[in-house]
Amino acid sequence: MKLSRLFKDFFDSEKAGGLILVFVTALSLVLANSAWQADYISFWHFDLGGQSIVHWINDGLMTIFFLLIGLELEREIYRGELSDIKNASLPIFGAIGGMLVPAGLFLLLNFGTGTQAGAGIPMATDIAFAIGILSLLGNRVPTSLKIFLTALAVMDDLGAIIVIAIFYTTSIVFVNLFIALGVFGFLLVLNRLKIHNLIPYIIGGFIMWYFMLHSGVHATITGVLLAFAIPFGHRGEKSPSYILQHFLHKPVAFFILPVFALANTCIAFGDSWQSGFGQTSSLGIITGLVVGKPLGIWLFSFIGVGLGLCALPSDLKWKNIIGAGFLGGIGFTMSIFITLLAFDNADIVNNSKIAILIASLLAGTFGFSFLKLTLKIQVENDQST
Repeated sequence: MKLSRLFKDFFDSEKAGGLILVFVTALSLVLANSAWQADYISFWHFDLGGQSIVHWINDGLMTIFFLLIGLELEREIYRGELSDIKNASLPIFGAIGGMLVPAGLFLLLNFGTGTQAGAGIPMATDIAFAIGILSLLGNRVPTSLKIFLTALAVMDDLGAIIVIAIFYTTSIVFVNLFIALGVFGFLLVLNRLKIHNLIPYIIGGFIMWYFMLHSGVHATITGVLLAFAIPFGHRGEKSPSYILQHFLHKPVAFFILPVFALANTCIAFGDSWQSGFGQTSSLGIITGLVVGKPLGIWLFSFIGVGLGLCALPSDLKWKNIIGAGFLGGIGFTMSIFITLLAFDNADIVNNSKIAILIASLLAGTFGFSFLKLTLKIQVENDQST
């Protein structure tokens, strides 16, 4: 199976970006628990224009991350794995299972409590980390597995975006929302008129972001809306969507996501931080990501194939899907992002972040070890035949 150049660029940038995320997360945790703890944590909460630096990162810079996710999704729909419904069905089924089962396990432990709003936390997959871990296995990884995990993670992020828009919007200022949607409609008209200059879309996107920011709907949704307003069509590498996605790969992988990780993992571990694992929210996060993700992804994929609604690629085995499911349990970026929307209590937020880090570490370790063992046996069996 031949990989497109854009997919290779995306995979390579996410691969390197994932390794950088590991480094900056470790660095942030060390600084947050060092002699510079107070200065380091207060830096991210320094007031800048009426909001903290971390707020501008989460509501501003992360909009660009969501724009890249939207552009990747658009590319997948036009030219990639999602352009053929038969090929698209397997990662779609996997993504649905990978969202519903973890959320269900979380609610099983938290329903009716003050933390039930965190059900969206274990639904997320961190593309950069998941692909970064997969890349460590080298060329023994089947091409179909790379595509499956990437498409799964993209669909997973789309699901997380929908969840944010529906469940994590508290109060809506309809005037600002309608203005933002009006700008989006205008950009769609430009698209239909085949206006391929990126400048009006970028300007319109900034205006849409401003009004969305003040509408009550999370501003990062703007990134996805803008992505689908930018033309792709049949122009391939000459399309504005392709050009912008190619341009954004490295800034997102090597600047935006590392900065997000630095700002949101400055977690100070107190003397009794282990007690946080006894909270139902932390248990729900760890169970959802480590158990719910691989179970949901494998189970729903198996059901889809069993019903004849999708097909397992010839170079994949069901054990590969289980391994990819574990990697899907690396929630990190999106899980932390949803945590900040779900909870107001600082202690619960802090404990949830620790639970996400522990769960992501466990899921990544299990996924890497499982795939390393099974792919080695798979390669040896193929060579013997």
